[in-house]
Amino acid sequence: MRITLLTIACGAGLFAAGTAGASKRALDASDFERLLSVDGVACSADWILYTVEGSDVAADERNGSVWMTGFQGGTDLRLTAAGESTSDPKFSPDGRYVSFLSERKDETKSLHLLDRRGGEAQPLDGIAGDVSEYAWSPDGVRLVISMSEGTKSGQPIVIDRLHFKEDRDGYLTAADRKQLYLFDLATNTLTPLTSHANDTAPVFSPDGRHIAFLSNRTTDEDRTGKLELDVIEARAGAAPRKLTEFFAPNKPALRWTPDGTRLLYTSGLEPRLNAYIQDRLSVFSLADGKSRLLTERLDRALMGISTASDDSVEAIVEDDGVELPVSVRLDTGETQRLATGKWSATSICSAGKHVAVVASNDSSPPEVYAVEPAGLRKLTHHNDAEMAELALGGVEDISFPSRDGTIIHGMMVKPADYHAGQPYPAILWIHGGPNGQDSHGLSIDAYSPELERQWFAAHGYVVLAVNYRGSSGRGGAFAQAIAADWGHKEVADVLGAVDYAVHEKIADPHRLGVGGWSYGGILTDYIIASDTRFKAAISGAGSGNQISMYGADEYILQYNAEMQPPWAATPLWLKVSYPFFHADRIKTPTLFLGGGKDFNVPIAGGEQMYAALRTLGVPTQLIVYPGQYHVLTRPSYIKDCMQRYLAWFDRYLGTTGR
Repeated sequence: MRITLLTIACGAGLFAAGTAGASKRALDASDFERLLSVDGVACSADWILYTVEGSDVAADERNGSVWMTGFQGGTDLRLTAAGESTSDPKFSPDGRYVSFLSERKDETKSLHLLDRRGGEAQPLDGIAGDVSEYAWSPDGVRLVISMSEGTKSGQPIVIDRLHFKEDRDGYLTAADRKQLYLFDLATNTLTPLTSHANDTAPVFSPDGRHIAFLSNRTTDEDRTGKLELDVIEARAGAAPRKLTEFFAPNKPALRWTPDGTRLLYTSGLEPRLNAYIQDRLSVFSLADGKSRLLTERLDRALMGISTASDDSVEAIVEDDGVELPVSVRLDTGETQRLATGKWSATSICSAGKHVAVVASNDSSPPEVYAVEPAGLRKLTHHNDAEMAELALGGVEDISFPSRDGTIIHGMMVKPADYHAGQPYPAILWIHGGPNGQDSHGLSIDAYSPELERQWFAAHGYVVLAVNYRGSSGRGGAFAQAIAADWGHKEVADVLGAVDYAVHEKIADPHRLGVGGWSYGGILTDYIIASDTRFKAAISGAGSGNQISMYGADEYILQYNAEMQPPWAATPLWLKVSYPFFHADRIKTPTLFLGGGKDFNVPIAGGEQMYAALRTLGVPTQLIVYPGQYHVLTRPSYIKDCMQRYLAWFDRYLGTTGR
């Protein structure tokens, strides 16, 4: 539901490993401007490409660059100068070129090429649209590009789709539909390959004769929630052929097996349940024209797939507070973990016998690791020096019963100088989604409440993180338990964590705070309308009047399928909107925040709750970040947001005098 896909909601920094001591210091707001984000990987036989992003304080923006390291380690090479945000780096098949996407000032993306023999990266001439995805042909002479024209600035926006808006993309029109193009590197010419559809995730067959892609060519994706798997000859004038149809996953991925006989793709659930992420892996055989679900017995969500052999595929699995690399056999669907421990992996690639991931844990931010039988071997060290200065809070797994007896899992972060037996002011900090999970990691390039938890712990708070029902990581039934029943079971689950911490004399019952971003903000609104014991609350990018979100946000398909439209299920819509319609129950001083251009959870959701509390005389404040979407990306706003978080809780809870 409401989550940016794995720049964190408010903080975009990371924190050094270690324990409190004379050489360590607590986090400072300036740390969010000093530290670097390591992101997606792409492998060749010997080398790994990845991106690094950091803050340009003078320009007040985030800049990125492409880097390369070897599987043997010890060599980190910066390939491009810091500039506009970069993503999706790839090697050409012969290794001569490095390609990547770069975000322009108008927030569209262009495709760049770097000749590894020397010179600067250059944008490919003749590509004027907004590039979303691309792939190399096996002979390295062509590229297939998924690209939209983009809406022309200053013109009236003509809308004729049910799903007509998307965070960052804005209003969606026919000009935003993506088509496939072939780009010839020798002649610098761009040729249309498909038309009149929304075609994504293109990938060449191993022999270079065909291109597989995802489309909604004969389905109305906005209403059915389905995608097609299509294939087309890699030549102008060819007609696409539909292979199969399936419910769209939350994170689409498509790959050929190296022998070219099968296609691997992620598939999702019916629209009624699709908000509760449970992406699965399917395989389509070209020989018999049949699809088979490979991971039906896994009952866990998969993220990203990478193929290096005809026998198995590498992926990342979400499982109860961790995200780990796995190998899935293509004959049996059997899944084998490639690493153990409390890791959060976010990107994976494979080539030959090599596998690499970007991963982090409780004491180390994301870096590139080689995946080996003995475990993960660290290859990059972009933040080691900064991390060495800082003291992190201790992270402990917790388990406790919800109010109906369901066993709930979560984590507790304690200050680095924590003293047992002394109750601390405590913050219930809630992850968004509700899909996704609180996990062991310190990622900084995604929505990352774990970093915010460390920020609070560094200033004297115990922080509770709860994987309430609706979260992924514990199977489909657990995630789907709140379908069309928001603000009920998950409220009981997170309050169970507070009861646990108070009972154990860890949390001071008189100094309790609650907050979160996205669905974490929505759930905060539910909680303060249900329980008055919290002395302070923070609702970031949240909403309490869900009826008013219908047509104002980007979730029309989910609402129609899971809830039915408001006129068809008015009592249900009123029920899930109880924070607004029962705002007179709220006594907790609450800070509301959001981005002025957010289409995921529009700022109106916070404005309405702010107006209600202001009318009722409850202490409240509204912070709007101009020009920002669902996730804050401007460094000065990130820093401001983190400081406001802390000041609000300090004002009403206070960490002094304990």
